[in-house]
Amino acid sequence: MSEGTDVDTISDDAPEVTLGVDTHLDQHAAAALDAVGRLLGTISVPATTAGYEQLLAWASGFGVVTRAGVEGTGCYGAGVARFLQLLDSIPSASSLRVQLHSRSSAAAARRCDLQR
Repeated sequence: MSEGTDVDTISDDAPEVTLGVDTHLDQHAAAALDAVGRLLGTISVPATTAGYEQLLAWASGFGVVTRAGVEGTGCYGAGVARFLQLLDSIPSASSLRVQLHSRSSAAAARRCDLQR
């Protein structure tokens, strides 16, 4: 905090982090990358709101999460995609850009439909 203020600020030199999420029925696997695409780490979290919160807290440990890509947003990734999109609408997270990816395979879509 700056002297004489009660406001926390994010440093301009805080590293930018990109989060990529590979979605599955019960667990989501994710990777965090730095600004030039180097792998910072990987994690697997439950496909629940608590898991999404854990995922974001973990990724934020590397720096400021500015981008997120979510695979399978029409099925297994719908929950985590909504979670991240809601964050995108919060002023403090307004720099977060979420890229959504649906599965292109018809077989994957059928498997997803069978799980519903």
